[in-house]
Amino acid sequence: MLISQASTMAVMAVMVAVVLQSLMLVMAADFDAAATVNTNRVYQPCTDTKIQRLDGFTFGIAFSSKNSFFFDHSHQLSPCDVRLSLASLNSQFALFRPKVDELSLLTINTTDFYPDSYGGYMVAFAGRKYAARSLPAFVANTTYIVTSFTLVLEFQKGRLQNLYWKRDGCASCSGKSNFVCLNKQDCAIKTSSCKNRGGSGDCSISIQLAFSGTDRHLSVLNSWYEVSNLRQYSLYALYSNLKDSLTSQYNSFF
Repeated sequence: MLISQASTMAVMAVMVAVVLQSLMLVMAADFDAAATVNTNRVYQPCTDTKIQRLDGFTFGIAFSSKNSFFFDHSHQLSPCDVRLSLASLNSQFALFRPKVDELSLLTINTTDFYPDSYGGYMVAFAGRKYAARSLPAFVANTTYIVTSFTLVLEFQKGRLQNLYWKRDGCASCSGKSNFVCLNKQDCAIKTSSCKNRGGSGDCSISIQLAFSGTDRHLSVLNSWYEVSNLRQYSLYALYSNLKDSLTSQYNSFF
């Protein structure tokens, strides 16, 4: 399990979100102060819930082989469904709890975690009866690793209906010699260029998170429109700068 890593990732995601909030005060001016109080007491990713804007919302990401997410090789099921038996397949999981409709960047440190060793694909999921799940997304094999993703959580009347990966068709890495376009949709770099894999590059997986649809009060969730207007990797650049700044300040004490 990646629970300890997930805790660190959640903290960094919150810090990035705080910085983004300070940069977007005008956009946030119409937020109802009462709405900042979390009303969602469901913390398990495999439990159904209904949310309002700025609630915390727990979801998971499972790492495994592509075929392991399908039952009887035909029907994709949620990782919450015991029929998949992901635990017996040595699958790995990360849990996150971002604020609904707040721009967030989730990161997974791959210095000691090799996605290709666990099947190379990931699925985002939440809920049991409604069992929302994304399509399996390729992350890594022994040759290439994709490090940047955008995940959209779609709600209707506060109930999660869908999770889907939003791709830009490799527009973000066009003209960059250290990237390769896979299947005309994913920007990837060579696995051998990553730390502990023969190289020195930071191959942490970054997931820009956005929300669409409506909450339980029928308030429109708008963060997807903001992400669509941001340049790819902009949130990760902000995260990297923040991480380096915090690290240097921490090291100055010792």
